[in-house]
Amino acid sequence: MTDIQHRSVQANGINMHIAEAGEGPLVVLCHGFPESWYSWRHQLPALAEAGYHVVAPDQRGYGQTDAPEAIEEYTQFHLVGDVVALVHVLGEERAVIVGHDWGAPVAWNAALWRPDVFRAVAALSVPCSERAPIPPTQGLKQMFGDRFAYVLYFQTPGLAEHELQHDVKNTMLRFLYGASGNTPDGAAAVVSGAPHRSAWFLDQVPTCDELPPWLTEEDLGFFVSEYERTGFRGGLNWYRNIDRTWEMSAPFQGRKIEQPALFISGDRDLIRMNPDFEEQMRAVVDDLRDVIILPGIGHWTQQEAPLATNEALLRFLADL
Repeated sequence: MTDIQHRSVQANGINMHIAEAGEGPLVVLCHGFPESWYSWRHQLPALAEAGYHVVAPDQRGYGQTDAPEAIEEYTQFHLVGDVVALVHVLGEERAVIVGHDWGAPVAWNAALWRPDVFRAVAALSVPCSERAPIPPTQGLKQMFGDRFAYVLYFQTPGLAEHELQHDVKNTMLRFLYGASGNTPDGAAAVVSGAPHRSAWFLDQVPTCDELPPWLTEEDLGFFVSEYERTGFRGGLNWYRNIDRTWEMSAPFQGRKIEQPALFISGDRDLIRMNPDFEEQMRAVVDDLRDVIILPGIGHWTQQEAPLATNEALLRFLADL
């Protein structure tokens, strides 16, 4: 198996830790919350062995990458800027960008804002759509009413940090199991907005006594050790910039993504909460080449179904 190498680079004014493997055309893999480069542990060697230079950074605020103190330094413009700078630091002019969870908006926006750098885009779990007519938090308040909405809960600095860092192993287990396809309701249980059973987020999320087959004790231990060291503030700050990013992205209203694109998700992931997601995505993405829905898979797409995800990515990359 191809070895995964690690190093730190200077990109967009921050020190960024990257995991990389292989040689060839550049593919950048952007993780989500609460994750790290390790979420791509199954994709790095597979894509490298197929002839690609594959790079998975710890993104801004995560892992061994810098976490700026100011909340406002976590907009999508900062995050896309980090990846643009990373491509250039690696000595390349163009790359394919792949994103999962929060990494998916980074990938979609990178393709939208910098088509000169990103020649193709693949997104896992989170589709794109037109820019909303109102700020995201306003829309969430209208949608959820008095139900628990975790994105709104995450807006208050310090509140979610206190809860999530109290018992990191419990937090990571609930995230990874609770949003997976192994729960009765899959990721929908986490994001659907339950009645207030509690004022705390983790009380809304199921847990388990036995790990699902796709998650080992070693995997769980890696995530736990990372977040015990760093805390969750960096990733939470991404949520706290959704309205700021919405305001700043106004100049791109109505612009479409023209590069080749791929979307992969599980049929037990949050997409099933919006039956019109594909139609809305195709209205924005002109060259959406495939929409792949994996049966029985929840939110952690590339971790729950690594072989199917690798096959889809490799087929997409080969056709570019």
